[in-house]
Amino acid sequence: MKLLNRRETLALSTAAVSGVFLAAPALAVGRAKVVIVGGGFGGASAARTLRQVDPDIDVTLITEAAKFTTCPFSNLVIAGERPLETITFGYSALAAQGIEVIIGLASGIEPAARLVRMQDGSTVAYDRLVVSPGIDLKYDAVPGYSKDLETLMPHAWKAGQQTVLLRDQLTAMPQGGTVLISVPDNPYRCPPGPYERASLMAYYLSRNNPTAKIIIIDGKDTFSKQSLFTKAWDTLYPNMISFVPFASNGGILNVDGAQMSIVTAFESFRGDVINFIPPQKAPQFLLEAGLAGDAEWCGIDQATFESSFVPGVHVLGDAAIVGDMPKSGFSAAVQGAVCAHVLAALLRDQSPNRGTLLNTCYSFVSPTYGISIAGVYRVTEEGRLKSVEGAGGTSVADAPPEARAAEADHARSWYDNLTTHLFG
Repeated sequence: MKLLNRRETLALSTAAVSGVFLAAPALAVGRAKVVIVGGGFGGASAARTLRQVDPDIDVTLITEAAKFTTCPFSNLVIAGERPLETITFGYSALAAQGIEVIIGLASGIEPAARLVRMQDGSTVAYDRLVVSPGIDLKYDAVPGYSKDLETLMPHAWKAGQQTVLLRDQLTAMPQGGTVLISVPDNPYRCPPGPYERASLMAYYLSRNNPTAKIIIIDGKDTFSKQSLFTKAWDTLYPNMISFVPFASNGGILNVDGAQMSIVTAFESFRGDVINFIPPQKAPQFLLEAGLAGDAEWCGIDQATFESSFVPGVHVLGDAAIVGDMPKSGFSAAVQGAVCAHVLAALLRDQSPNRGTLLNTCYSFVSPTYGISIAGVYRVTEEGRLKSVEGAGGTSVADAPPEARAAEADHARSWYDNLTTHLFG
């Protein structure tokens, strides 16, 4: 694949989240109400873009908490390189744009009545509904693991207090200790995330606990950006990180909190710190509303993001299967911008244009060593969002240190631009 250069990637990233891949629709007639559930990258992007595209549409954003902590850059917090506050954002800027922000938990959807049910018993009416609530963790998918163990073996796959907990456990680990990272099979949120986490943990340990070890127990045999990660590990952290693929572990049979161990078909592993990332699915209230049919992820029309099962409801981000696009924060932000244009057209009974979507994913191997992958996607005639052949690509395999440092700087610029655009 052709590798986009960094300037092209950043320019396309800004354009993608701004929604300029689709022509702006005509002015709306009358007032319609769009409700958006989920205040992360997808929801904030959809709300902000829709407000800009058509100010005559009433936009309500329902978010569980008053502040949103991003999973991107949370591994830098675990490594002690950033405070949690620098990856945490509020919604005052969105409210200032005329978006109604409701802080509360959405617990159900009544599609026939076009209502969102809230945990406090209230309801919110909509003409079109967008849901971008992220993931639910399948705590019961692995014998021995449960929600009760998430403080002993934090997943930190929902950023916030879990991030701080894992950071503190890493800091307190005895000299020469072992970190276990359990990674599920696909699909799950942020495919390269566990390997960036292992990298940044190794960065911290190499400076503070140099005889410590990290063992990755994986539910699959290969992973995103694998050759880039493993080459960097050999260079920066020799003999510190071990990758145990599914073929070598046979799958996890049991998790034992009392023994701080993970038992696989072929071997038992004991850790002083265990980062257990469970398998995942779409949030339960979406499944109960029928948005996934008999599956665990929501099926959609990949051109409009409208549910394949429930008309009038659009699903973005991690909760949906969106063709070839990975489950990432930037994917969700781009989808939110495109969906906003789709909604504005549909609410006028117009046919929405088909756009080109981009995903850019940066990973830190150390604070001064960045790698990335980019993809470009279009909807085919068959209605599937497919990677554009020859577009996108990954970082160059044999890049010099100054290029890796530049990628790390680009990652910070990418993150600052994205979060400022959405929440600033």
